[in-house]
Amino acid sequence: MWTHSFHNNEETEEDDEPKICQVCGDKSTGYHFNAKTCEGCKGFFRRAMKRPAQLCCPFQNTCVITKTNRRQCQSCRLQKCFSVGMKRELIMSDDAVEKRRMQIRRKKMQEEPVTLSPQQEAVIQELLTAHQKTFDMTCAHFIQFRPLDRDQKSMSECGREPNSSRFTYATMHKPSPEDAMQQTISFVSPSFPSFSFQSPENKEKNQHKSAIFTSLPHFTDLTTYMIKNVINFSKTLTMFRALIIDDQISLLKGATFEIILIHFNMFFNEVTGIWECGPQQYCLDDAMRAGFQRHLLDPMMNFHYTLRKMHLREEEYVLMQAISLFSPDRPGVKHHSVIDRNQETLALTLKTYIEAKRTEPEKRLLFPKIMACLTEMRSMNEEYTKQVLKIQDIQPEVSPLLLEIISKDS
Repeated sequence: MWTHSFHNNEETEEDDEPKICQVCGDKSTGYHFNAKTCEGCKGFFRRAMKRPAQLCCPFQNTCVITKTNRRQCQSCRLQKCFSVGMKRELIMSDDAVEKRRMQIRRKKMQEEPVTLSPQQEAVIQELLTAHQKTFDMTCAHFIQFRPLDRDQKSMSECGREPNSSRFTYATMHKPSPEDAMQQTISFVSPSFPSFSFQSPENKEKNQHKSAIFTSLPHFTDLTTYMIKNVINFSKTLTMFRALIIDDQISLLKGATFEIILIHFNMFFNEVTGIWECGPQQYCLDDAMRAGFQRHLLDPMMNFHYTLRKMHLREEEYVLMQAISLFSPDRPGVKHHSVIDRNQETLALTLKTYIEAKRTEPEKRLLFPKIMACLTEMRSMNEEYTKQVLKIQDIQPEVSPLLLEIISKDS
């Protein structure tokens, strides 16, 4: 039932009853400025009230306003508007009109289901393909690294060592500096160099060498392997390959630690605080035995607990990695605007993905939480660089590839 109230009486109109403009008799679209009018008379009244021109009737101010002749006499048409009750004070300002239109568009967008554009779908698919191609989620290569020595006494107050029977490795040879450097920023080859067994002579030398950080050799091999994965992941992306080589280098030097951190969060067990990487498991003590200190490890653990509790999907993880990679404020970046547009595209894709694919009520908070984690990693990145350089001074076993990544030279 469509109900309207007039000035002195109430009249009920059925839905199928014609609705007539009170000014010209055309079809009414509703109440405008306190009178039932058509769109034409509504617009005429608004324009007439906003212009200072004095209107004069060319006849005797007695024109009968109809649908066909309403444009012939503006003066009589305006008088008819006033006579049916249209009020000047109900006209909104241009700013108020624009604000209302924005609210209507926003409401319409909220009511319509959010969907990913074909371009956004393509970006996500490229990231997923690159991630699956370059990162082995089974972590099978980890057993090829030099053994993770856990003989040293626990360095943390509450760390738990996994059952030692689960950790058996072949003693492997660390890649030479030449091999490592060839695989770094020069992008010569995407292939990984194979590891080879140590010669008896080298093995004997290592047995007589006392190491302060017993886990460092294993972490050196692990980090070298992961850096190569990050390089190859980046090289697979169209947006990355389109950049000049200097910007590619600057982005990799700035984001490698952060991308590795995000990737390892996929293996983090938020209940036990253990990284479960296929045949290998890592705890906080392992990082401490490699020389890293609480000033880095405590915020890093908080980061992993916070991020893991969000229960991100693989699509969200790879988008997060890509957003970190395309950070225009990295030292040495030359084409900031290009990289900034890339990052904006990735961030909007992540936001849209969450809105389109997530159904839980708290999904609105997920995107800002992820962006907060990205910000938090920046400070950890700086501390990581400081601690690696300090470890290298005490026990010079850090790989040349890692030293190249954290160096300040572009």
